[in-house]
Amino acid sequence: MAIRRAIPADLDAIMAIENASFPTDAWSSESMAAELTTDYSHYIVDEDGGSVIGYAGLRAIRGSADADIQTIALIDARRGEGRGRAMLRTLLAEAVDRGAREVFLEVRADNPSAEGLYVSEGFEEIGRRPGYYQPDGVDAIVMKVDLRVWKTRVCADHATDAQEELR
Repeated sequence: MAIRRAIPADLDAIMAIENASFPTDAWSSESMAAELTTDYSHYIVDEDGGSVIGYAGLRAIRGSADADIQTIALIDARRGEGRGRAMLRTLLAEAVDRGAREVFLEVRADNPSAEGLYVSEGFEEIGRRPGYYQPDGVDAIVMKVDLRVWKTRVCADHATDAQEELR
C-alpha cells in the first residue's frame, strides 16, 4: 500500500469511493476536481495493487495558522486496517509543513468510528452544528487539534515503537 498525492486522473476512483461512502451528501465531481488542482488543497490517495482504496483532503493555505480536514474515506472492505489513521497523519504532517498550528474538521455525529479516530489523534470537540449534514439533518461535531501537541505526541509514539522493536 502507498499513500501519494492525488492527481486529476484519480478523480473517477475518488468519486466512486465518495458516492459509496456519502450516498446522501457526496461532493459533485466538479467540486472534487477543483479541490484536486488548487494550491490551497492537498489531496492524497491510498493505493493498493494499483487501485485507489481511499482518499483524503486538507485545505491549508501556506503560512496560515489554521487548516481544515475536508474528507477521509476508504472503500468498505478496507476499513478498520489503520489506513484512515495513516491518511489522517499524512494530512496533519502536511498541515505542519504548511505552517498551520491548528487543524479543524467536522464529523457526523452518527459516525462514532471516525470520531474515535480523531479523538485518538488528539482532536477535541469544540462545538456542534445542528442539522449540518443535509438532507439527513445530522449534526456535525466540530473538532480541533493543536499541531504542536500532536507533533510532540506522534514523535513520542514513534520513539516508544522503536524502543519496543529493539527489545
